[in-house]
Amino acid sequence: MSARHRPRNRKSAARMLPTLAVTALLAFPAAASAPLASTPELPAVAETATEATAPAPMGPPVPRRGLEIYRQFQQGRAEQECSSDVSPRWSKHFAAAPKRLATPSDDTLLLFGYVLDAVRAAHLPSEYALIPFVESGYRPDARSPSGPVGLWQMIERTARNHKVPIRAGYDGRLSPVDSTRAAVRYLKTLHGMFAGDWRLAAMAYNAGEYRILGALKSGGQQARSADPASLAGVPATTQAYVRKLQALSCVLGDAKQQDSWVKAMDRPAPRLQAITLDKQTRRITDWADRHGQDPARVGRLNPVFGDGPIATSGDGQVRLLAPDLGIN
Repeated sequence: MSARHRPRNRKSAARMLPTLAVTALLAFPAAASAPLASTPELPAVAETATEATAPAPMGPPVPRRGLEIYRQFQQGRAEQECSSDVSPRWSKHFAAAPKRLATPSDDTLLLFGYVLDAVRAAHLPSEYALIPFVESGYRPDARSPSGPVGLWQMIERTARNHKVPIRAGYDGRLSPVDSTRAAVRYLKTLHGMFAGDWRLAAMAYNAGEYRILGALKSGGQQARSADPASLAGVPATTQAYVRKLQALSCVLGDAKQQDSWVKAMDRPAPRLQAITLDKQTRRITDWADRHGQDPARVGRLNPVFGDGPIATSGDGQVRLLAPDLGIN
């Protein structure tokens, strides 16, 4: 589920995630200086709610705020400090990421919060939640001319291998619910396979686990004590993949130094939840109107349905990603 994820065999890897035009999405200057407001740590949240059985709110809901998402990201980083060798090139490339998170009309903060919730619920480092920034610019509808699709830019074969439903009228790669579930499950496997080293796991996600295992073996290294940057036989694009994630993590980490950015982030940021729809719901616009949601935003969050009628995901369920019903 990466730009170049290899299916679980020793054949040449299928390239899933070629470089997209993220520069166009992230071409603004980086933010810079003011202390981050203190916010409480977020509790884990159930992944899916069911429309018919979701409990009614017990009182006026207290919306999550953008700074809470940011604090959760900061606390979950495997690398809390940024070294002096962080790539200037990739830091500049991703300089607009903080601005996108701070822009109320942009869906990036809500999607980032959704992916981060899934990553942290799986007890994984926050750095993994940056992968959709690198792969698709956090656009659920992203399509590459060479085949990869969606938030995580999966190729069809890899998506099927990881049980992402694809059938006539429904491509689960365009569903942040289906694709995130599969991606986080796979990252969890890689994280354990490579002794909890997120850099090795990210490299395996990009190039395939067998290539990284082979590089460790040929270099006489073990995952627990490996130096990922020194691995021979690893594609330059895979080494760059880790440098991108490290640079992006540091760009976001430094954003708290700018007071105007912190203020922009201190706004309600509804938690997204996967809602299992009843069989009577035919279009997402019908559901949005019935629940007082913005149909345009619900449509942007669920490009898997396009403008047509809702199709099943293949397991008989229809899952819609939408802001928490108790908040919006």
